[in-house]
Amino acid sequence: MDTAANIKEWIGDLFEGAVPSVHPMDVVEIIIIAIFFYYILVWIKNTRAWMLLRGILVVVVFFIIAGILQMSTILWLGDKLLSVVLVAIVVVFQPELRHALETIGRTNLLKSLITMGFGKNRDDRFSDKTVTELVRASFDMGAVKTGALIVVEKDVQLTEYERTGIPVDAILTRQLLINIFEKNTPLHDGAIIVRGDRVVSATCYLPLTDNLDLSKDLGTRHRAAVGISEVSDSLTIVVSEETGKVSVAQDGRLLHDLSEEELTAKLVELQHPEGPSRSPKGSKGPAEAGPTDGEEAHQ
Repeated sequence: MDTAANIKEWIGDLFEGAVPSVHPMDVVEIIIIAIFFYYILVWIKNTRAWMLLRGILVVVVFFIIAGILQMSTILWLGDKLLSVVLVAIVVVFQPELRHALETIGRTNLLKSLITMGFGKNRDDRFSDKTVTELVRASFDMGAVKTGALIVVEKDVQLTEYERTGIPVDAILTRQLLINIFEKNTPLHDGAIIVRGDRVVSATCYLPLTDNLDLSKDLGTRHRAAVGISEVSDSLTIVVSEETGKVSVAQDGRLLHDLSEEELTAKLVELQHPEGPSRSPKGSKGPAEAGPTDGEEAHQ
């Protein structure tokens, strides 16, 4: 009996004062902090900050290991560079931070707090009809050698590049794409950005790649496609104005001269974020670009 009493007393002493009293205002504070971190994570996920965050996590792990191993010089350098890195992050992401603050000013906060983004269907990034329209438009334009540059968004939103163009916000159709890229029309020069089933912007300016391994015969259109694929997870369709061939840029690589089946397979893979892609039967893997026919040097 004495042993049982001693154990009970020990457990009581262990938990005494461990759980503080919770007041209604504490609950409100926890909810506010949770919402704040939720929107911070959403912002990180929808911008280039996600890639930066992954890099920061690698550096943090490195300094943790340095701390465990007592590498004093590395820890001293990290302490001195911390303030510089924080300033550099603010400078690099100034457009995204500004846009985030503008969005907060325009947002209905009450509605946002109630919905919190729940109920949205995120199974597919875009519909099967959009896949069909993209493929048909690309090869229709290739048949008549109409140049095109079509950026299909994945998880990282391309708001920074969307703002460089002219807002369109229209349902994606084959006829719309062909009309946009028709020569001598106001919207044909530059890239269009596709988000979901809509064309959100046209005549957008894209960053050019600095990859020296690409063929010197590639023009600005292809280099812009590779450039945007290096700074985002998007897929970009390029239709050559010189040859009519259709290429795809993704993850910093250019897949040249695709067939309709191969382009469909790439779009279906992008369409479904989870699960195996439904590649068409008998399609051959696209070849990575080497030397190609010349491309007119404009977007």
